[in-house]
Amino acid sequence: MSAEQAVVEAAVGAVREPELDLALSELGMVRAVRTRRHRCAVVLGFPTAAWPSGNEVLEAVRAAALGVDGIDEVSIEHGVMDETERASLRRTLRLKMTGETDDEAESDGADDGHGHGHGHGHDEAPVPLFLQPESATRVIGISSGKGGVGKSSVTVNLAVALAQAGYRVGILDADVYGFSMPKMLGCTRDPIVLGDMVIPTASYGVRCLSMGFFVPDDQPVIWRGPMLHKAIEQFLTDAYWGQPDFVLVDMPPGTGDVALSLAQVMSKAEILVVTTPQPAAQRVAQRSAYAARKLKLSVRGVIENMSWFTGDDGVRYELFGSGGGATVAADLGVPLLAQVPLVPLLRQGGDDGVPVAIADPDGEAAAVFAALAEKLASLGPARVYRRELTLR
Repeated sequence: MSAEQAVVEAAVGAVREPELDLALSELGMVRAVRTRRHRCAVVLGFPTAAWPSGNEVLEAVRAAALGVDGIDEVSIEHGVMDETERASLRRTLRLKMTGETDDEAESDGADDGHGHGHGHGHDEAPVPLFLQPESATRVIGISSGKGGVGKSSVTVNLAVALAQAGYRVGILDADVYGFSMPKMLGCTRDPIVLGDMVIPTASYGVRCLSMGFFVPDDQPVIWRGPMLHKAIEQFLTDAYWGQPDFVLVDMPPGTGDVALSLAQVMSKAEILVVTTPQPAAQRVAQRSAYAARKLKLSVRGVIENMSWFTGDDGVRYELFGSGGGATVAADLGVPLLAQVPLVPLLRQGGDDGVPVAIADPDGEAAAVFAALAEKLASLGPARVYRRELTLR
């Protein structure tokens, strides 16, 4: 290999693949690099035929190669990985997910070359790094005691605001019966399935995984508790989330099976309670928060939605009363983090798949969500108390 070829190969291999946020060399996507005089030929292999960021990768590779002194012309060929290459990619991603070494993965049977067998010698899947206690990732459960308070709208717009602030963000749609995230986030494609691994869909800089990607909109999900638990567990352990700064979990209303599963699978989760100003919603929201505390989940704050409507005359009209969010926050001993106004674009954005933080970035609601994202980040992670560390 010539010195020039080695430099080009290093430059091309260092290009980061935007879908997976890893270097092409780590992913095994660079099949060959050849140089001759002032010309360079690169051969790439994508995991699937319709790889979402394929064109973006091609342009980045071309720019990287042309950035090498002496290279004036670049040609790029690309094809689809064979099963051996995909198995190697899955193995790489799983090691990145779990932090295991090659030797540990070998003993655990991390991948048999056909996309199967990643249990720890038994049926237990390795815990992703971002769910481990020492991880910097913050898992934020967005909770409400009942439906109709705009919990999903809050989740979507908070996620987009965090992404706009520069954080790596994922949304897990744990509302398995009433999934809505794919439509509200404007997702235009399904997640990528690589054998036994799923790559969550990205939209507006936010990764998302939801039951809505796997069943038709008009088909009900009729499952008992154990099936719900397994689905949520697989969404976390069989999906490549990378190393996000925040994972927002859109929780179903109430305090049933899904809440129990989340407490078991994501013991480090912090809870934000969404309510509306009226007293009826206030009492139900309190029950949701008390349930979270019984499950040893930290309640960090309250978000009041539909707080007011600003008319054309500039006057705020409190259509649903006032004070409910402040009362819930005071009773729980946590801050009232935000009061979200009732804005038509907020509702319309949910229907059209364009969050208000995107549709009207300078508007009243977008400003509230930007401030909420800043407050949430500044709170810092909750402390995790363990019984075994209690002094007696």
